[in-house]
Amino acid sequence: MRFFPSSLVARTSLLLIVGLGVIELAGLGIHALDRLDLAERSQMHDYQIQVFSIYRTIAETKAEDRKNAIDDLHIPSNTTVLLLPTPDQEIHSHKIPLPFFASGGLSQGRFHAPPPGFGPGGAPFGPGGMIEPGLPGAAPPGEEHPSGAPEHGPFPDERNFDRPHEGGPEGWYGPGLGGREGYREIPPFMRGSFLPSSLYPLEVWAGQELRTHSTSMLLPDGQCWLVIRYVMPLPNPFEAPTFIIAFLMMSLFGGALILWATRRLIAPVTTLATAAEALGRDVNSSTVLPENGPSEIRRAAIAFNTMSMRIRRFVSDRTLMLTAIGHDLRTPITRLKLRAEFIDDDELRNKILADLDEMEAMVAATLAFGRDSASNEQVVFLDLRTLLQTIMDEAAESHPDQADALVYELPMQPVRIQARSVALKRALNNLILNSLKYGGSAHVTLIPPTKKKEKDRTARIIIEDNGPGLPESELERVFEPFVRIETSRNRETGGTGLGLSIARTILRAQGGDVRLQNRGEGGLRTIITLAA
Repeated sequence: MRFFPSSLVARTSLLLIVGLGVIELAGLGIHALDRLDLAERSQMHDYQIQVFSIYRTIAETKAEDRKNAIDDLHIPSNTTVLLLPTPDQEIHSHKIPLPFFASGGLSQGRFHAPPPGFGPGGAPFGPGGMIEPGLPGAAPPGEEHPSGAPEHGPFPDERNFDRPHEGGPEGWYGPGLGGREGYREIPPFMRGSFLPSSLYPLEVWAGQELRTHSTSMLLPDGQCWLVIRYVMPLPNPFEAPTFIIAFLMMSLFGGALILWATRRLIAPVTTLATAAEALGRDVNSSTVLPENGPSEIRRAAIAFNTMSMRIRRFVSDRTLMLTAIGHDLRTPITRLKLRAEFIDDDELRNKILADLDEMEAMVAATLAFGRDSASNEQVVFLDLRTLLQTIMDEAAESHPDQADALVYELPMQPVRIQARSVALKRALNNLILNSLKYGGSAHVTLIPPTKKKEKDRTARIIIEDNGPGLPESELERVFEPFVRIETSRNRETGGTGLGLSIARTILRAQGGDVRLQNRGEGGLRTIITLAA
């Protein structure tokens, strides 16, 4: 993906921060739902209190003064109070059963159990189930209650509290074990209210459409209905600014902790990558990873140190072997040259000496290859533009007849890199002379690094010639030691097959590389990359 970060630290941090954000959003959603539910309950409770307060005020007011009483009330903007001849017709409502004392039970001379905690007429029970004298619903001292209950004593119908009471409203139960459902049928705004039985509404209808609640109550005189509509406002679960601040602070500190922890965890991987890059540039690099930390990191460090040690030993053994063979071959080659001088046949003597010269050149190239592989030259800062100019001038001096075939395009600004100057000069010289010798020309172009990131800065050198080129299958194989392509590298042109191999070895040891490709118009293009 184009916008997906490339580094392991950034990817891990991004993944963890996104996970933290998802978890915090989930927690925020749960908290918001809880706040919404609590706010809904609080608003409904306020609505019930408001309905009871308005109803009691209107019920205690004379019929002719009720309209003025409504006008005098401080009614919120989301509440509408109306006096209508019928229940609210705009909002679908259902009838709510009323307790016994509001349903005409007392006037009919029959006793019905009151709701739990209340005596006849809504009077609360005193201790021991007795009606407190002086409270609404209690009989005057010395008189019997109209229901036949004693002034201070339990109700006589307690044995019937577990079944519907005769003459009571449908679905109304007393306070026995099976009679709790009746209490829940009482209108919420009337539960626990201390109203005289004469002020209870004759009928109550309630309904809801969306967020509009409606309660219609038939006033005790039966002349009109009190309709109260209430539009419940949308609750805001984030009313407190401290909550948003706390959420942002948690996100900020959580993100910072994730970034810190990720960098700490990924730091060994970065160290391993740096050590691998150093080993790739110089096999004799003394970089050793610390073998400490978590078990997985410790294992990786031990494996890397062991691998680098084995690679150094392998390269050293190979170099020593090649050098020893090349050195030992020089003595017999010299003896053969001396003996060839005593051959009388001039033609045969010349052929033998030519073969010995070729063998001696191969031995010299092998020794040079071994020296380059074991080079301990120091890395220095150098201007690549100046180095190439020097190589091109020397090539023109050593091949004056081909000086016009050497073309060099200089960039305007210097290109500074870190490299082993002597080894790099030899590698570039081999590649330029190779193009001049086998391709008939060398057009050298230096392209400065374009990227701004330090780790991605690379300078490119392009060498083009006008030769016959190479088969596609041989473009990579020619970099192997002692490989010579007979179609273009024959014995008449000389060469040992080590020039390209030596050049690639030197360039890769310094963090660069070289590759070949055929040009569309003919000839080869050599592309060299160097870390800047």
